[in-house]
Amino acid sequence: MKNHDSAFAAGAEPLPTPMLDLAALRADTPGCEAVIHFNNAGAGLMPRPVVQAMLDHLQLEAAIGGYEASATRAAEVADFHASIAELLGTGPGNIAFAGSATHAYTKALSAIDFHPGDVILTTRNDFVSNQIAFLALRKRHGVEIVHAPDHPDGRGVDVDAMAALMRTHRPRLVAVTHVPTNSGLVQPVAEIGRRCRELDLLYLVDACQSVGQYPLDVEEIGCDLLTATCRKFLRGPRGSGFLYVSDRALAAGYEPLHIDMHGARWVAPGQYRPVDTAARFEEWEFPYATVLGCAAAVRYALRVGLEPVARRTPALAARLRGQLAAVPGIRTLDGGPAPAALVTFTIEGWEAGPFKAAMDARGINSALSYREFAQFDFADKAVEWCLRLSPHYYNTEDEVDAVAAAVAELARSAR
Repeated sequence: MKNHDSAFAAGAEPLPTPMLDLAALRADTPGCEAVIHFNNAGAGLMPRPVVQAMLDHLQLEAAIGGYEASATRAAEVADFHASIAELLGTGPGNIAFAGSATHAYTKALSAIDFHPGDVILTTRNDFVSNQIAFLALRKRHGVEIVHAPDHPDGRGVDVDAMAALMRTHRPRLVAVTHVPTNSGLVQPVAEIGRRCRELDLLYLVDACQSVGQYPLDVEEIGCDLLTATCRKFLRGPRGSGFLYVSDRALAAGYEPLHIDMHGARWVAPGQYRPVDTAARFEEWEFPYATVLGCAAAVRYALRVGLEPVARRTPALAARLRGQLAAVPGIRTLDGGPAPAALVTFTIEGWEAGPFKAAMDARGINSALSYREFAQFDFADKAVEWCLRLSPHYYNTEDEVDAVAAAVAELARSAR
């Protein structure tokens, strides 16, 4: 996709039905028979090939031993790096496996030699764990955290204002979350990347909620580092994620604070040498069944096609958001011209826990977000909590309508 930011402007267009075989996709997804799963921003339902890849490897480990099984499946294990690389438009040597997106993110942060007074430039809609990590760096290393202002029209961060802060502060790191967990807002990461490249600034992108939902190209984004999980819209297993490291970051010598025998070679009693690839950010021990499940999930997503997914998934969310906005007592919270497939809203007359329980009782999977997850955004919106509904391409229009009807019924019951 040649224009990364403009891709999202078309995200809510209706999807022509021939592009996805929904019956086959749902047959591949056993969970569809049990629940209406609108918590893909938390963890997507794994398709059968992902589950089977993991089970096959566990059975092989039980039959011949863990070391022997990983050696037997070496080519399939290596496909994790190759598949993620294909997903992001880069090379396998630029990809590192991680136990989670947060694991990948903190590994990336640990590679930066922060000093007192260094600036981290970020936004007001960043992921909570990232913000906590920045505060921990301020506490330990004396870094300064600067939050770029949002654009007055609600489209997300004001890129011109952020670029001005880049020039005045010369930040040690620019860090942006592509789609925050508490909202469907889509940040203009490629435009920010262009500004970072102009000023030769280190740029880190959290793509947890966009990978698997939209086509991503790290060259178009212009990032040096990118992190994500495999469990959300990629529909992989929990306990997995990855880190992308650009060639220029590798050549500049970035390496994690704690590096082991997988990421480096002990070349002399008092000397080690990092490996040349992003493997320097990995550890020697891998959960091999999980790695193979992730590779299967990425291959599955690539076979389905990210272009049709990027059209259908936000379109389902737009259908849901539009129906909810018409319900008295409901306030939808998502900003930007073309929100992603995270639909967030408040509802009058309900507390968070009971409302979530009422949705659970109706067989609808959802998630809650609280003020502590989004201190700036929720303060601006004057809310303490919201419910998040996140459909994916294998969900149906009938499910969207059923969920909207259930929420409307609960809204009426509180009046």
